[in-house]
Amino acid sequence: MKGDELVQKLVDSYGNWVQADCENQAGGTARFTKELYPYDTLFSPIKVNRLTIKNRTVMAPMGNCQMADETGRPDDKLREYFFARAAGGIGLLTTGLIPISHHIDASVTEKGNFSYFPRIDNTRTNHMGWRDLATGVHARGGRIFIQLTAGLGRVGPPTCLLNKYQLPVSSSWNPNFYIPEIPCRPLTDMELDKIVKNFGQGAADAQTMGLDGVYLHGHEGYLLDQMTNTAFNRRKLGKYSDWQRFGIEIIKELRRRTGRYFPIMYRIDLSCALNETYGERMHTVKSLKNFTEGRTIGETLEYMENLVKAGVDIFDVDLGCYDNWWLPHPPSYMPAGCFLEVAKAAKDYFDSRGVKSLVGEKVPIVAVGKLGYPDLAEKALRDGMCDMIMLGRPVLADPNWCNKAYAGEVEKIRPCIGCQEACVNEFVEGGHPQCAVNARTGFEDVVPRLPIPAETPKKIAVIGGGPAGMNFAIQAAKRGHTVKLYEKSGALGGAMIPASVPLNKYDMANYVEYIRRETLSENGVEVLLNTEATTQMLKGKEYDAVVYAVGAKRFPANFPGSDKVNMVEATELLTNPQLLGGARRVVVMGGGAVGMETAFWLSYEKGCKVTVLDMLPYFMDGACTANRGHLIHYLEKNGVTLANCATIARFEDHDKVLVSRNISKGVPDPYCTWTPTLPKNIPNPLAPKIGPESYIETYLADLFVNALGNAADESQYLEGLKARVAPEVYNIGDSFHAGFVKDATRAGFNLANQI
Repeated sequence: MKGDELVQKLVDSYGNWVQADCENQAGGTARFTKELYPYDTLFSPIKVNRLTIKNRTVMAPMGNCQMADETGRPDDKLREYFFARAAGGIGLLTTGLIPISHHIDASVTEKGNFSYFPRIDNTRTNHMGWRDLATGVHARGGRIFIQLTAGLGRVGPPTCLLNKYQLPVSSSWNPNFYIPEIPCRPLTDMELDKIVKNFGQGAADAQTMGLDGVYLHGHEGYLLDQMTNTAFNRRKLGKYSDWQRFGIEIIKELRRRTGRYFPIMYRIDLSCALNETYGERMHTVKSLKNFTEGRTIGETLEYMENLVKAGVDIFDVDLGCYDNWWLPHPPSYMPAGCFLEVAKAAKDYFDSRGVKSLVGEKVPIVAVGKLGYPDLAEKALRDGMCDMIMLGRPVLADPNWCNKAYAGEVEKIRPCIGCQEACVNEFVEGGHPQCAVNARTGFEDVVPRLPIPAETPKKIAVIGGGPAGMNFAIQAAKRGHTVKLYEKSGALGGAMIPASVPLNKYDMANYVEYIRRETLSENGVEVLLNTEATTQMLKGKEYDAVVYAVGAKRFPANFPGSDKVNMVEATELLTNPQLLGGARRVVVMGGGAVGMETAFWLSYEKGCKVTVLDMLPYFMDGACTANRGHLIHYLEKNGVTLANCATIARFEDHDKVLVSRNISKGVPDPYCTWTPTLPKNIPNPLAPKIGPESYIETYLADLFVNALGNAADESQYLEGLKARVAPEVYNIGDSFHAGFVKDATRAGFNLANQI
């Protein structure tokens, strides 16, 4: 079984990094400091082929699904989304994946020949959208590459089998990622030749439409990676049994159709890191067994050099694939600058061998992975770790990241919280790119850049200083309203305060600091801490509007004997860690995000022996696959027991809980991270059925942590509504619907724009 020492070191570190002393540096936490300002390296120009990029920043491809009409023509949503980031100072923008394999890879086209992807392979109607995009980006001082993809292959939705009666495709007979019981048939050489030709046509169209370059989607286990990675390409016959050939043929075709000087960028994983992630499981898990012989770093670097000889001008590099999805999609729990060593390995190889492009220029290496902190980005460039910095989610959170960093206004950058719920998860569940902390992202076409002044300024009370209340207060004040925000505790932040306590939630801690500062500094917002706004008090203030944003209420652990044991709420424990006391054995009740994050904190930072109980078949069911996979994988590595299909029966004595545990064969492996949970609207007729068999298990603990979930708390709102505390009464955030930060942010922002 192949493996790389560097990859193994990195993969191991992505869980236990919180135990090291790595404050505000690559491999640890990161903060929005500006010790290295002015960022002379970050904002210096660089050449790609003969194209000059004004600075060293690249906007990552973020998947522009649902940003085109049904024919694939880019629409206003896509154009305004990119225009905002071009105006924000990004040097090079890249689109999300644009398939050129419609009618070959059945997973990229929907029933009725509709597309949820923008298209460039169709008609002049589609081309007009791309020309408008290129023109608008150039007018704002940016450059833009179009990311072309061979297709999804085994990582595409298997619904094509149900809707079109066509098997998904791949390089070899490979299992579908979402439903491994569904096989993916190998593409024929003729089909692959057609895809090669389509790449050339797509690139030629892009060049004619005024786009600045083409970007190949060759990483993460997508179809191009399936063809060029020995983990997935196990063909014995035909010309494409040479795993390098498909990629090289594509580059040659691109050069044939576009000439020497049209820039070509290639995205590649130096290793899919499956062996290093799963070890012996690679031999025991049916859907992983065939993937043991993936490319090593050495083989990848050799392939990259051959791609340069064929015509590639620039690479961005990462690790991982869909089967360890938290690697190519680093969640908040990953350390800052997590792939810098990967970029350095590629850069050192090219430098040592004097690799130059066909036009005699250096081949820049772009680093990716949690680099949205100006000091960290600047240091990586100064230290020669990479040549450019790729920013994805940071510029969803703040399109003006570059302008603010250039001006030294680092404290004004809105931080990404790394949640992936409004960007990656929106794509999985059928949406378009959005952002949990920036309600305008993905809606630039309908939401003005600057707040529209209120026709009639109002006197408004906001009850609750969580994300919904703060975002409402800021936006309402910007529109000219007078806002008084009541918070019964001593600090703004709401549920984000306990969520930001673990070291691996440093992204959230950065955001809490930012949003507090924005709220307190916004003219028109008066903040009253340690103040409970009663119905009677509000009635006497003559407000024009009262907005309730009081948060959610926790589900109580009302089980027989619960009063006999030492029990604490998860959020209370995180806020007051002294409540842990001398407890070494901890049982966490509830396997949602709160429970699992608390378990990780207890295990890695506090050294406790932890068990997590959940009554559902899947832990973190419905959470983003990357976040879910990361926590489950590294909890297992640190010896945390995960018990699913486990219903609490009763507590006994002072340290004992009895649990009814389903033991039927259909119960999913709680530690499975190589197959995701499916969205609820996608049935899996091949899933094993969970039977009724169960038995009683006993777990001992010094402390029991309640993380059973929460529910909307409408009580104050309903009381205020009945009492007519104001002519207008609203309820937003968790007190309306217990959800994610994205829901609270969106509710506060949108209501403020309408009130």
